[in-house]
Amino acid sequence: MFDRRHAIRISCIVTLLLAAANAAAGLPADEQAAVFKAAGFERGADGRYIRCQEETPTASYTPGAIEEVDVNGDGQAEALVTEGSMFCYGSPHTFFGLVAKGAGGWKLLLDDVGIPVVLETRHGGWADIEVGGPGFGKFPVWQWDGSAYQRVTPAQ
Repeated sequence: MFDRRHAIRISCIVTLLLAAANAAAGLPADEQAAVFKAAGFERGADGRYIRCQEETPTASYTPGAIEEVDVNGDGQAEALVTEGSMFCYGSPHTFFGLVAKGAGGWKLLLDDVGIPVVLETRHGGWADIEVGGPGFGKFPVWQWDGSAYQRVTPAQ
């Protein structure tokens, strides 16, 4: 039988998992907050970082998360920030933002809807990023032009 004790246990487990996901980023809490802010997220009352507030909460929602990746090969990690929601982002379910730390703090370099895949190919020292989604065709790739990421639409 599902009672209040079970609900409390489940709530505690979910809270711990969310905290572990953010802690896994390896960034101190103040840096995580700055990364999320640069990617357009706000901190909710429950402590989760949210970019798109669902009108009615759905099971497809996953709160903001950070993954550190070294996209430009300089030994300093950039941050790949994601959030999932079919309500907010449609069929790909996922928003992502690539955030890098510079002299003035964290800055959003790229944001799109889809599944980001950091490729081995590079332009201007930065890895190309493919954005996957539903379907079997060629997916768009973002390439660094020396100052910003530009979308390259693949030939069909």
